[in-house]
Amino acid sequence: MSEILVLVDHDDGAVRKTTTELLTIARRLGEPSAVYVGAGAEAARETLQAYGAAKVYVADSPDMDEYLVAPKVEVLAQLMASASPAAVLIPSTPEGKDIAGRLAIRTDSGVITDAVDARPGGGEGLETTQSVFAGGYTVEARVTRGTPIVTVKPNSATPEQAEGAAQVESVSVTIPDSARATRITDRQPRTKSGRPELTEAAIVVSGGRGTGGDFAPVEAFADSLGAAVGASRAAVDSGWYPHAFQVGQTGKTVSPQLYVAAGISGAIQHRAGMQTSKTIVAVNKDSDSPIFDLVDFGVVGDLHKILPQATEEITRRKG
Repeated sequence: MSEILVLVDHDDGAVRKTTTELLTIARRLGEPSAVYVGAGAEAARETLQAYGAAKVYVADSPDMDEYLVAPKVEVLAQLMASASPAAVLIPSTPEGKDIAGRLAIRTDSGVITDAVDARPGGGEGLETTQSVFAGGYTVEARVTRGTPIVTVKPNSATPEQAEGAAQVESVSVTIPDSARATRITDRQPRTKSGRPELTEAAIVVSGGRGTGGDFAPVEAFADSLGAAVGASRAAVDSGWYPHAFQVGQTGKTVSPQLYVAAGISGAIQHRAGMQTSKTIVAVNKDSDSPIFDLVDFGVVGDLHKILPQATEEITRRKG
């Protein structure tokens, strides 16, 4: 069975959901092998094993965290040369796409970004599906040169467990001098909000232009539900909420069990990032807003009045 390399997205040993999604997709293509770069591999092994990793390649030398993407590119390039995998799957994050592009150049291989599915193609290789132009079109594509390098959007697959051997194999990598010029000199840990990660949350509450810059009702409602908070492009471009929380074509793609859009018109740019949510609820003063064409439940009204009432009722029922 052909080996499929999966780059592990982690936070010091805590494996992110994007990786379990990739391992699930990789099992359709061949035998998945996880590639773990950095410290904390032992803590991650149990999760990687539970989702079917046959091998876990580990590169954890002390200087791995001193550089940007160079160590991950080096590790993957070395494994592509030694293991001859059938494909390399990488999370479609800004860092992941940077790694994929550099890796493609290093290995003279084709790259496909922002895939939403990957499956065996007719004959050799694999075939991918991309959702383009804000979800208006679907593109089927395949790599015709070298080893396919594919970045996959978060929430493109439902993680499915399947026990793997997770045999650990150490990888030794030397960072080339050309990559040493880009070195990390300082780190500022992200402030913890206590809310779930946006792309992994089961419930997401997003605010848009209708908030008028006041996200307090959105955050309070999200906290009552144990939800993540998102924002539309209009909100983040206005400086009302950090860009890291943008949901949409140029932001993050989410697919929660419940998505609440508060004060969001429903432009195609935003819809591309949340339209696969299982249940969608909208709160908007404009009854003709395009968002109402997409939702399962719609509430016409001022979010500054409706969300506090909903928060109060949810809090009361939770006791």
